[in-house]
Amino acid sequence: MTSPITVGLLHPGQMGAAVGHELTKAGVRVLWCPAGRSEASVRRAEQAGLDAVPDLRVLLERSSVVISLCPPAAAEETAESVREAGFSGVFVDANAISPDRAERIATDMVAHGARVVDGCVIGPPPGGSIDTHLYLSGKGSEVTEIAELFAGTAIVPLQMEGRVGAASALKMAYGSYQKAECALAGVAQALGRAHGVDEHLTAEARRLAKSPLATPEYLTGVAAKAWRWAPEMREVSQSLAAAGLPREMAEAAATVFDFWEQDKDDQGLLLPQVLDQLKRG
Repeated sequence: MTSPITVGLLHPGQMGAAVGHELTKAGVRVLWCPAGRSEASVRRAEQAGLDAVPDLRVLLERSSVVISLCPPAAAEETAESVREAGFSGVFVDANAISPDRAERIATDMVAHGARVVDGCVIGPPPGGSIDTHLYLSGKGSEVTEIAELFAGTAIVPLQMEGRVGAASALKMAYGSYQKAECALAGVAQALGRAHGVDEHLTAEARRLAKSPLATPEYLTGVAAKAWRWAPEMREVSQSLAAAGLPREMAEAAATVFDFWEQDKDDQGLLLPQVLDQLKRG
């Protein structure tokens, strides 16, 4: 069944394209703008069944819902471009940003006529054995509208009580553990390798608990994604500071991920190479 709603998807990366694909399979028309995007983005969008439009203005004119899924550093600039174009539909801010930033963006968007839903994606891209959850917070009617859009897809929409910022707070809380543990595992494996005890370290981790420390090969994928994770950990840091909590672990994790920035999206990395990148100098 074809949905009467048209969705505009801003800057579809790996997760964004997968989210868009779930909507197209459910009969929703999803638009995107390839201007200035990479060949990889074009391929992802085509494979996801997204419809290309010439520019942002056309995308916004034809969409009643816009989903923003971009790197945290670009969240406000992206929202500003939508606001300046006079968009008056529902803006779903599904970026990994702090609650303060989410509220600031929402306040600005609402003041200029848009409606805003705060979104939080937790889990891998949809289609695997683990569910992808989309948490939504904000005004009840708008949250319900977006949740119904994803009904029957591989993305599980979960409506939260609370205003805009609640979904972002959940993302920051989850990310503060999930991404920091990957940073810790990388440092621990690198230390073990430096002293020639990495095999013993991995064996003990496997014996005692399952974690990234127990599966160091997972860190090659972490290194490829670290360029996105570093700014997210800095958002976690701001969230912790705003709550009166220590922010050093989040800052330290971001610093570790900075060492892997040069490995952006490289799927051919080897573990020794990844661990050696963590050596200062």
